[in-house]
Amino acid sequence: MLTPQWRDEVWSKLDQPWDIIIIGGGITGAGILREATRLGLKALLVEQRDFGWGTSSRSSKLVHGGIRYLKEGKLRLTLASVQERERLMEEGPGLIDPLGFLLATYKGDFPGKWTYGAGLTVYDLLALQWSHTYYSAADFEMLAPRIARKGLKGGWRYGDAQTDDARLVLRVIFEAVLAGGAALNYCRADTLLREEGRVTGVKLQDQVTGRNAETRARVVINATGAWADTLRAQVGAAQRIRPLRGSHLVFAAWRFPVAQAVSFLHPVDRRPVFIFPWEGITLVGTTDLDHEQPLDAEPHITPEEVAYLMQVVEAHFPALQLGLDDVISTFAGVRPVIDSGKADPSKESRDHVVWNEAGLLTVTGGKLTTFRRIALDALKAVQAQIPSMPELNDDMPVLNPVNAPLPNGNTLTQAQRRRLLGRYGAAAPTLVRAAQPGELEPIAGTETLWAELRWAARSEGVAHLDDLFLRRTRIGLLLPQGGAALLEDARRICQAELGWDEARWDTEVAAYRELWACCYSLPPRETIPDWRPTLLAAQARREANLPRRRKKIAAGTIAGILLGLAVVGGVLYWRKRKS
Repeated sequence: MLTPQWRDEVWSKLDQPWDIIIIGGGITGAGILREATRLGLKALLVEQRDFGWGTSSRSSKLVHGGIRYLKEGKLRLTLASVQERERLMEEGPGLIDPLGFLLATYKGDFPGKWTYGAGLTVYDLLALQWSHTYYSAADFEMLAPRIARKGLKGGWRYGDAQTDDARLVLRVIFEAVLAGGAALNYCRADTLLREEGRVTGVKLQDQVTGRNAETRARVVINATGAWADTLRAQVGAAQRIRPLRGSHLVFAAWRFPVAQAVSFLHPVDRRPVFIFPWEGITLVGTTDLDHEQPLDAEPHITPEEVAYLMQVVEAHFPALQLGLDDVISTFAGVRPVIDSGKADPSKESRDHVVWNEAGLLTVTGGKLTTFRRIALDALKAVQAQIPSMPELNDDMPVLNPVNAPLPNGNTLTQAQRRRLLGRYGAAAPTLVRAAQPGELEPIAGTETLWAELRWAARSEGVAHLDDLFLRRTRIGLLLPQGGAALLEDARRICQAELGWDEARWDTEVAAYRELWACCYSLPPRETIPDWRPTLLAAQARREANLPRRRKKIAAGTIAGILLGLAVVGGVLYWRKRKS
């Protein structure tokens, strides 16, 4: 819980020496703050925008092992990911939940049935489970109604997980603060401080009040993700980050109903894409393009990306006859990947790196799923600079156990109780007790309770209206026009909690509407290319090439099976030796 005095209290302590200063308030920075406070270190996290403002609130919402990494031979990364996925689902029910995944296979696809089967066998063995099953075309249609039937051979079902990424960041940060850590949003790290050539601190500017401070620590960690090169340039380091944009379309679940995730190959470029249910809506994603817009500007989907994703929708669910009028919202995030010069952005490694340059420790890359392991790797890298640091313990829980009963048990459903405990942890009972009459009801069209708005405004460091509608809650993504129809109701609940006068509220509403129209809605319709001619041409080429492709696929299938069997044997041998 962040009290109204929280910001001033932290600022009053900035001149004290710290063990660690973490720059960046996404999931990587949050994880490092949590693990540092667990070790008893005096740690401070600063974020120039809102907590989770960047990549960590704009991900595809998946907590997954990354089955695609098996194809690239990254067995170690996949193993770490599936282990962390299982751990997060166990520790954070209601925040990280299971998600069934369907892999559709069509005539002429590569990978095909047997290659996918070999990969999924390895995938499940790494998680010590067996969740995958193959379904014929007829049975697959029962699992994914209205999917395109032409050429459908069947498909696999397996298990992964999903989360509310912004709430995951917030829960980790708030648990770190509860354990003695300090965190500030809207606090910009302007200039690195150096002594004898090594980074020893940072100059900070409060983006809310404009005040400035200098603060020092034994270690400064750069966890700014796609922005990492900005700080690295201050120590003379060469650029190494390749920002890649991933964009999504959001549809109402009633208009685009899917009971679980469905993945298939894009009809034009054959990249894997997916459609899945989340928070009462349906997500379609994702693109993977070089992000050439300024990093400090809010990212947004481009007209070309809209056309690309609509090709997916039209090719695989033609019976629904979905169009641009059915899109509720859009969002785009920028991934930090290490630039190796590959022509295809999708082939760049998603693994994380740790660099120590003139005393500035940079941690970037990696996956949402493995944030705890990334944090531990960062802390291992600074043990020499903090000799008093206790030994790291890989067995500590990622999230604090939550056993507190919720009041108003007769008002809340079991699903609502689970959701609140997952998203708010130990604060959930206080949130429920703070609710006014009628506020434990869900906001129409969402699973969000009105009480969550009050709690966020009162206790979660909200500085702007978009913090409230896009990250503390996800109303801005889930409802038409970013939830504009709810603004007056939100005003009655939140204005007094935030301490905003009428002029401030009106200013925030105007800024939010402008931001949503620019970055979370569709681009102007006239700029969006007609996606159908390219789609029809690609489908025609594919039909013409099917006889020739079958020979190639047969050879590829055999190779995939042999590779899968070899990897399975290796996994079983490795686990036997470990035990």
